[in-house]
Amino acid sequence: MNYDRILIRYGEMSLKGRNRKHFVLKLKKNIKFILRGFKNIRIESEWDRMYVQLNGEPVESVVRGLKKVFGIQSFSPAIKTEKNIDAIRTAALHIINRAHKSGNTFKVSARRSDKSFEYDTNGLNHAVGAHILINVEDIKVDVKKPDINLIVEIRHDAAYISGEVIQGAGGFPIASSGKAMLMLSGGIDSPVAGFLTMKRGVGIEAVHFHSPPFTSERAKQKVIDLAHKLAEYSGSVKIHIVPFTKIQETIHKEIPEGYTMTSTRRMMLRITDELRKKHEGLAIITGESLGQVASQTMDSMYTINDVTSTPIIRPLITMDKIDIIKIAEEIDTLEISNRPYEDCCTIFTPPSPKTRPKLEKVVSYERKFEWEPLLTEAIENTETIMVSERKKQNDHDVEDLF
Repeated sequence: MNYDRILIRYGEMSLKGRNRKHFVLKLKKNIKFILRGFKNIRIESEWDRMYVQLNGEPVESVVRGLKKVFGIQSFSPAIKTEKNIDAIRTAALHIINRAHKSGNTFKVSARRSDKSFEYDTNGLNHAVGAHILINVEDIKVDVKKPDINLIVEIRHDAAYISGEVIQGAGGFPIASSGKAMLMLSGGIDSPVAGFLTMKRGVGIEAVHFHSPPFTSERAKQKVIDLAHKLAEYSGSVKIHIVPFTKIQETIHKEIPEGYTMTSTRRMMLRITDELRKKHEGLAIITGESLGQVASQTMDSMYTINDVTSTPIIRPLITMDKIDIIKIAEEIDTLEISNRPYEDCCTIFTPPSPKTRPKLEKVVSYERKFEWEPLLTEAIENTETIMVSERKKQNDHDVEDLF
């Protein structure tokens, strides 16, 4: 007897009312996409649950894929049985024997959606627990902190027995909340910002500013590698690589030194906003954390934001660096971000950038030069590439979840 299905719990999605169907359908589509290499699986969705029927596919590999699907609160490999006590006991004993080590404790957690079942929850706990105590040596009951929590669910169609609850990625399914443009540098912060926004159901396209020969191909490759990591959660990520050399050179020629960083960020935001319109995004995502650098003070953000009315999503705004680094480690982007290849913002940073830039001053400086031709040229020469997760489960072409 082996696990034949995986029971998926929605978590936060369960709070949705009339819109729940939309989220469930999007989650089902995303699970199919992430597990597309497993040809035999079948997915069934219900109001409060979803089931992945394994049909012989390896449970360990499917579990690894499901851990990175946003919208799943938790899931459990399970065995489906008939709704009779003998079948339930047999399946429960099999799961305990697979997981049990000498000295382990356990408890039975019974739940009944079908109230017509012959045992109530207490009766089911006792009937299954007693069977395990009789048939398994060196195991004890611990109802508070058991090593094995045996879950028995009695639903209207069948009984489902599982021995572990695996935490999912949480949040909402990607692309259930629209699409936004992520300003992706080679640093630690922006990939984390992209990850956290994706977790809230937003599909992302990345925008990266590349300034050769001041920034190298290795710096560009670092950003592509970061996108590969983000693609593990969405299947694929588009990157728009903007040639930014002429604009930066002109900024350093035309704008006073203390305001070059402010003007640089304003130009980046203007270009990103135009790409957002072109690719039908609804917002812009940045990795800004309040007060971390000169361009991320309240005064700087106010002055930079003046170039657009588009919503700016800043998921890291109140986080400190230690918290951001912890998430970067968890999503495996930290090592890539720490490669010693600098992006254009780092290379062109002035010695003493203004931390409290005045909007009227930067507008006055920028009015002395016609920027539109340079911005248009950069947008027209933007290179767009599609990045997929590195470990494909098959050789099919990668599609976009949104």
